[in-house]
Amino acid sequence: MKEIILDTETTGLSVSDGHRIVEIGCIELENQIPTNNKFHCYLNPERKVSEKALEVHGYTNEFLSDKKKFKDIVDEFLLFIKDKKIIIHNAEFDISHINNELSILGRPKLSKENIIDTLEIAREKYPGSSISLDALCKRYRIDNSKRKKHTALIDCELLTKVYVNLIDQKEPLFNFNNKIEVKNHDDINLKKKYSKKILRPNAGEIKLHKEYLKTSNKKNFY
Repeated sequence: MKEIILDTETTGLSVSDGHRIVEIGCIELENQIPTNNKFHCYLNPERKVSEKALEVHGYTNEFLSDKKKFKDIVDEFLLFIKDKKIIIHNAEFDISHINNELSILGRPKLSKENIIDTLEIAREKYPGSSISLDALCKRYRIDNSKRKKHTALIDCELLTKVYVNLIDQKEPLFNFNNKIEVKNHDDINLKKKYSKKILRPNAGEIKLHKEYLKTSNKKNFY
């Protein structure tokens, strides 16, 4: 099962105020394991970045002025996310901005049916608690020290780890019967790596153990 962790940065909060996307980041997952496939781009929003947004991500008008516009990357972006579940923290924000960009170009909007909002999952799982990305990183002891500013790819990397914890999938799922899957992970012998070796006592050790139990007064050894 392939999924996409997605995050955007924008010129401001609301599309109703004419705000646009300045950065898109995506990380592909397969069975909750990141693949080597990523999509990332900075975008010229064709308008000024608000002061509040600049404080959040630090992308200046000068930095964004020579970047591609959304219309230049839309086909590549849509192909990357096609037929995959999209994982977003606070999906309403990101999807409203993406759908606004698509509407400007006369393209169909993304369907909410393919969206998983980790903010909603966290809200149900930890009612009354802080459920920001930073708060969830702290809860799950995920190192977010690289997050000096909000940047799409770093936020995607953090959300990947948060998502795995939110759905209680603490370790990656590997299909050991599928040889192709193993090759996709640098030919590592994953089954051997994630197996535990069972050591069985020999006859002499069993005999010594029984003799010890007979002489012991501690019932909790039985």
